[in-house]
Amino acid sequence: MTLAQTVEDLRRSYDSGLTKPLSWRLAQLAALRRMLVERAPDFEDALLADLAKNPTESQIAEIGFVVGEIDHTAKHLRRWLRPRRVSVPGALMPARASVVREPLGVVLVIAPWNYPVQLLLAPLVGALAAGNAVLLKPSELAPATSAAMARLVPQYLDPRAVSVVEGGVAETTELLAQRWDHIFYTGNGRVGRIVAAAAVQNLTPVTLELGGKSPVYVDDTVDIAAAAERIAWGKFMNAGQTCVAPDYVLATAAVSRRLAEALESALGALYGADPATSPDYGRIVDARQFERLAGLLDAGTTVVGGVTDPASRYIAPTVLTDVPRDAAVMQEEIFGPVLPIVTVAGLDDAISVIKAGDKPLALYVFSASAAVRKRILTETSSGAVGFGVPAAHLAVAGLPFGGVGESGSGSYHGENSLRTFSHEKAVLTKSLKPDTMKLIYPPYTDAKDRFARGLLRKLG
Repeated sequence: MTLAQTVEDLRRSYDSGLTKPLSWRLAQLAALRRMLVERAPDFEDALLADLAKNPTESQIAEIGFVVGEIDHTAKHLRRWLRPRRVSVPGALMPARASVVREPLGVVLVIAPWNYPVQLLLAPLVGALAAGNAVLLKPSELAPATSAAMARLVPQYLDPRAVSVVEGGVAETTELLAQRWDHIFYTGNGRVGRIVAAAAVQNLTPVTLELGGKSPVYVDDTVDIAAAAERIAWGKFMNAGQTCVAPDYVLATAAVSRRLAEALESALGALYGADPATSPDYGRIVDARQFERLAGLLDAGTTVVGGVTDPASRYIAPTVLTDVPRDAAVMQEEIFGPVLPIVTVAGLDDAISVIKAGDKPLALYVFSASAAVRKRILTETSSGAVGFGVPAAHLAVAGLPFGGVGESGSGSYHGENSLRTFSHEKAVLTKSLKPDTMKLIYPPYTDAKDRFARGLLRKLG
């Protein structure tokens, strides 16, 4: 079957009304949950093969994450789908107005390789909950996980409305040439532009979950050791291949010295004296990414790590100090286990550095000062802000997850996913009697003119 035929089959299923009943949506969410629970070992093995991801981390950040998203959505879906009443201006009374959420149609979800379970299936939760038919495109750079999805999804989900297509650039290009009702893409900005350019040909709305350089500001009002432990966890899980990982740290010279020492201790506690032997530390996804990251290690002074092994695609958790602001490591999203610490004069300087770059997907602040937190919150723009902890905002289903500017457009998780994959239809109901509309019909008389002008004054 061709890709075009696959898409057409999904559209026929959607047009038949198959996906719209609440009972079907809840059944699909329940089936997706069963797949993740019953076949968890399959996904754990695939993630271990693709990224050397520890099974416990796979449960926390991938499988369990999606199960939590399903549970939250299933619990609240009936309420989220209720029509929302809105007020009607006096000039139109008597009348009723409401907003009704309806599915968009046939949705394409394109996932990346770094969290190949979470970032494929979490959008699927919202798309199914909204009543759409969905085509899933897993990343070819995580081949074991992609194969597991292609094998297992049809066994659990309704194959008339959910399909998986494997492949690389050629298949993705062909998919983008089809007509969709929404495209949800997670990945880098370069490909995001390609997706957006393809979507505009059919005026297809897109959600772009991209990335960027997520900064961390640390000052001397906090427990540096505790801050270092959290920064190290957020930065080096999945070997730094996380879109919301701390990308670089901004701190004064005095704080930088203390923080570098504390990060060394924190990394030892997390991964031992030799992270290469730790079962909890992952590997770089492929040789191309390995070479790119290895080329960033010569910036500044290496205070922790710096060890590489191309044969196993291992790059040690690395902390760099004295990093120039124009160094190569500061010019692009690192997306790997390299953490530069950039010295700033203080808060004003740190805010200037943040504002000089693209708007990040996330921004993290370690400061006990309410004034500092307020200034960074109000004087910078980012997809999210985390005070005292990196990355954890993803686990709060009620928070929208998404970027701004170069870090993306649109958001999802929880009810925000339902909003992303639905059209909010305006509905107005007005009885034919009494016909108050006659007050604004031509021919216009002096009485109607006085009525109209009086109405405008009341509305003003």
